[in-house]
Amino acid sequence: MIGVRKVNRRNFLKTGVASAAGLTLTFALPERLAAQTPATVAKLNGYVHIGSNDAITFVLTKSEMGQGPLTSLSQILAEELECDWKKIRTEIAGVDPKLYGPLQGTFGSLSVRTSWKPLRAAGASAREMLVEAAARKWAVDKSQCRAENGVVLNTGTNERLTYGSLAEAAAKLPVPPTPATKDPKQFRYVGKSLKRLDTPLKVNGTAVFGIDAKVPGMLYAVVAKCPVFGGKVASFDATKAKAVPGVKQVVQISSGVAVVADNTWNAMEGRRALEVQWDEGPVAKWSSPGIRQMFADLAATPGAVARKVGDAGAALTSAPKKIEAVYEAPYLSHAPMEPMNCTAHVHANGCDIWAPTQIQTAARATAANITGLPPEKVEIHTLFLGGGFGRRGGTDFIADAVECSKALGAPVKLTWSREDDMQHDMYRPASYTTFSGALDADGWPVAFTSRIACPSFAGLNNGVDRAAVEGIADLVYDIPNVQVEYHVADPGIPTTYWRSVGYSQNTFFTEGFIDELAHSAGKDPLEFRRHMLQKKESARALAVLELAAEKAGWGKPLPAGRARGISLVNNIGSFNAQVAEVSLEKGKPKVHRVVCAVDCGQVVNPAILEQQIQSGIVYGLSAALKGAITIDRGRVEQANFNQYDPLRMDEMPVVEVHVVENHLDPGGIGEASTPTSAPAIANALFALTGKRVRKLPIRAEDLA
Repeated sequence: MIGVRKVNRRNFLKTGVASAAGLTLTFALPERLAAQTPATVAKLNGYVHIGSNDAITFVLTKSEMGQGPLTSLSQILAEELECDWKKIRTEIAGVDPKLYGPLQGTFGSLSVRTSWKPLRAAGASAREMLVEAAARKWAVDKSQCRAENGVVLNTGTNERLTYGSLAEAAAKLPVPPTPATKDPKQFRYVGKSLKRLDTPLKVNGTAVFGIDAKVPGMLYAVVAKCPVFGGKVASFDATKAKAVPGVKQVVQISSGVAVVADNTWNAMEGRRALEVQWDEGPVAKWSSPGIRQMFADLAATPGAVARKVGDAGAALTSAPKKIEAVYEAPYLSHAPMEPMNCTAHVHANGCDIWAPTQIQTAARATAANITGLPPEKVEIHTLFLGGGFGRRGGTDFIADAVECSKALGAPVKLTWSREDDMQHDMYRPASYTTFSGALDADGWPVAFTSRIACPSFAGLNNGVDRAAVEGIADLVYDIPNVQVEYHVADPGIPTTYWRSVGYSQNTFFTEGFIDELAHSAGKDPLEFRRHMLQKKESARALAVLELAAEKAGWGKPLPAGRARGISLVNNIGSFNAQVAEVSLEKGKPKVHRVVCAVDCGQVVNPAILEQQIQSGIVYGLSAALKGAITIDRGRVEQANFNQYDPLRMDEMPVVEVHVVENHLDPGGIGEASTPTSAPAIANALFALTGKRVRKLPIRAEDLA
């Protein structure tokens, strides 16, 4: 690990709590831990702090949940700062709207693409300030000085001054408004597979995840929640719960009844003994069959128009060939390995929160609302996240901890069990979507219509939730007549963003239906797609499609009993195509190989890109082959991984990742590959069996 000092967890958290200048938690700890050799620290801007001991601290405003911003964003900063990579340290920023904007968070695969320009500017401006400081010290023109690997060089005399010796003077200079950034040909760090900074911490146990947090005098809590969504406490009897050894208190909070104890296990034992009567509310009437029927009924009627190009109705009526289909996808849980948790301390001077959160701004606003404190009195200490996938953008677990601490007047660590996590999630929405398409006499598409019934989770604009229709309304293909409509379908099951959001189900729907159109036209699925990607604005999509097909050997013979399927998506600022190679083993789908091509603009760290593509494919395959949350009388039926099974190691296919290289501004990568996995598999299974898969997860009986 670059620049990491081994410390025990007590000192780690002590440093995080006491960290100066508004910084909340140290990942790679700076030398100031060693009290005997303190270093003065100069802040050159909101992202760059340089110590007199030459330690360079990068202030990270994103959450590290395994997707790699700790490393990739450090690379961007180090590139423009021209610093010694081995001296980079990283700290997580506190919430600061003035420095980091009104919404501080990590979502939408935005870490690199929203940090690319600000971090380059921050690094370049700090570099120019250091060069200016050196020029003034030497009394020479700035053009005679050059920054290089953590020092400023006097090109006339070969004298050198370290960044640490210049930092204090540099911090007093004005920040350059338009610093010059590097040409990509000059990159030393960007585009290189540098080792991840977080891996050694996770291997040696010094990484502190939310669930590891400890503060002096804290209590431990779990919450009994109504098994039906939206249900409330009618009454409860805490007598038996309080009799459990270690249980300290039982209090009602907004989301249920909290049992507080001297450790988490005793709190859970107390919850088992707790007697609660629930007012289940109206959602108790809903079960999965009824929810599906409600969605289907809505999809049978006209909805709010999400996109309209040409006259799809007339084209459908006049075309020589018309195709119709219905596609469905279930609710899905996020199921991160680390269940929801939060440690909160509401005290006389404010509120401190230690949490694995994706959206620090929302966490602070929630705590401020509960406590009545001004937002600036709430400190968010962001810890490592054991997976997020959109779930940790919620604040329900934050609210639980803050309410408990407020009620008890002590720091409280709130932990959800795996069952809590799965049965009280905010889910990927279910969707029921109808399609109609028309082909001309030559077999090319002239009309494409879709009607989507799906819960709204990102807000409505003219009756349309953009997240619920993405992947359909923004169809990547050129078809002259398109109409997409949307219905809000809301049985009261809580929903939110899930890795790749609406694209996760809608790419399966769209790419499956495009394959149906190709088959009806008697055309090769690859050639059919190529035909609709001939415009200049489709060049990047076409390039990844052709690269994936080439590397997969599209059209070349396969062993008997195997087939290929292809899919394409343009999402999160990147283009992604996949070719899946499948067979049937004892009637069940077996994925042998996935070839993935991606164009995400400038690649910062190729190794992290490959990891994220593989991770997204695992997530997509798990959803395609296994994932489903079902509802019975307003309750989630699945409780743990034995009922909600991710893809296992022995089921994982060979994954090949190929990159279309360019120096365009970066797109996202963490969610890029998830949507294309399911349709590539489904289309391959159709090629193999002649059975069209229109519903997830894919079941053996659907292929018989």
